[in-house]
Amino acid sequence: PCMGQVVLKVCVCVCVCVCVKTKVMEADSKTHVKVAALGRPFHLGMLYDCRSDSLVPGVTLWDPEDLVKDTLENSQHNTEFNIHASDSIENKSSALNIEASLKASFLGGLVEVGGSANFLKDTKTSKKQARVTLQYKTTTKFKQLSMNHFGRGNVKYPYVFGQGIATHVVTAILYGAQAFFVFDQEVSENEDHQNIEGNLQMMVEKINCFSVDGKGTLKMTDDDNAKAENFSCKFYGDFALENNPVSFQEAVKVYTMLPKLLGERGEHAVPVQIWLLPLTYLDSSATRVAHEISLGLVQETQTVLEELSGLQMQCNDLMNRNVTSHFPEIGTKVKDFKDMCLQYKSIFQTSLSEILPLIRGGGKGERELAEILKKKQQSLFNSNTLQKWLDSKEREIDILQIIIEVMKDTTMLTSEKAFDIEMFKSKAKYVVCFAFTSLNDKEPYLRHLSEYLKTLSGVNTVHTETERRQDAELPRWYFLKDEIDINLKDCKRYAFGKKNRKEHRIIMVLGATGAGKSTLINGMINYILDVKWEDTFRFKLI
Repeated sequence: PCMGQVVLKVCVCVCVCVCVKTKVMEADSKTHVKVAALGRPFHLGMLYDCRSDSLVPGVTLWDPEDLVKDTLENSQHNTEFNIHASDSIENKSSALNIEASLKASFLGGLVEVGGSANFLKDTKTSKKQARVTLQYKTTTKFKQLSMNHFGRGNVKYPYVFGQGIATHVVTAILYGAQAFFVFDQEVSENEDHQNIEGNLQMMVEKINCFSVDGKGTLKMTDDDNAKAENFSCKFYGDFALENNPVSFQEAVKVYTMLPKLLGERGEHAVPVQIWLLPLTYLDSSATRVAHEISLGLVQETQTVLEELSGLQMQCNDLMNRNVTSHFPEIGTKVKDFKDMCLQYKSIFQTSLSEILPLIRGGGKGERELAEILKKKQQSLFNSNTLQKWLDSKEREIDILQIIIEVMKDTTMLTSEKAFDIEMFKSKAKYVVCFAFTSLNDKEPYLRHLSEYLKTLSGVNTVHTETERRQDAELPRWYFLKDEIDINLKDCKRYAFGKKNRKEHRIIMVLGATGAGKSTLINGMINYILDVKWEDTFRFKLI
């Protein structure tokens, strides 16, 4: 670190999922509950419903004048700088001081976040992204209601207690601001992901060492500028910026300005932490939280959503492979799979948003949530089956990539129309089409996923015999490695037509066609390339 600078703290989160039936908070507790503001517009005296983690605007227990008159305020200045190398939900929740109960509501889509909390919704789109996040956090003041508000006779509108619209009231607020600078760098296939991420982290750690002169010029060495050239930046903050930074250099300039953006007296600070008092403390007849969600179920829910996000990243990477431009059929299948996973994720989150308030309000038991999670693992969308299918597609793409590299001098066509045009243009005597007939085959697993989504109208889904046969319908690759090695070697040897340099040379066309042509084409390939019966190899369609 630079002399006289604040040492940054690197936060790397390793999460171990352990299902423990520990309660997040006791239902009948009369103590305060602390929740993160997450960019929501809190103010003292506001009502809050912990069953759905939602604000209740427009209804209050006291007049605004009384709230202002009996409010206590103290300065509370603190500034932190943290570096996060993990993109997990667990790490992001920890960075924003989100407790398990509020996290469950966010995962279920009950909480609409704003400002710096939008960082929660930013996830990597590719596993080839190196990501490091810089967090700036500062606090300015602490405001709270005085004890004059809490006597039953001091409540101006006691009828609110019987309405059942809220469970808590805001009694204290910590003000300040947060900012997250999310730095990304794409990692190519020939680069080491860990090294790229390490270099990115080293540059982020040096941000405190960079300075901006009076003319607004950033002082960085040529070497540092070169390292930061491939960095991209996204900004999520509680600060009003004219333009969000998109490069490392712009991020450094914004970072140095943050303290001034709060105002001389911190007048632009926003709520960052909230203290809630149960309404039952003021009136025993008020609505209360009957039950909270156990940590184990919250963790299991988080794992489900993170696994779906991981599949989405893998799909994006596969669809961006060069192979999919030559064989769009396989890219279409991966896209259909991704779309159905996203649709299932939306259905899953909807079921969470419906069941969580009911459990907290006492209308349903925790076993209802446990049943949702159990049915997910028993369905076609269980994690293992989804991952197996996608891994099989990745393996298929890898093999196609190898074949394309071996046949790099071969004309590649992706449609019958393009094939017809090539035939009319060609003057060759012999034309051989090396076709991948399996790419057009329908995928039973994808069809069953689609059918399952159509029938999934709620959490009480009846599982069919089709689901129990799911593993038998996953695509499988059967091959002998020795045969593949020989075929690839002899592909290079014959170079598919380059052997014949005469006027009537052979043209090999690589593409995907309809089924039923493989036997004829296999015979043509071996005949024209002069493969003898006594030879130990054969050219064969894959």
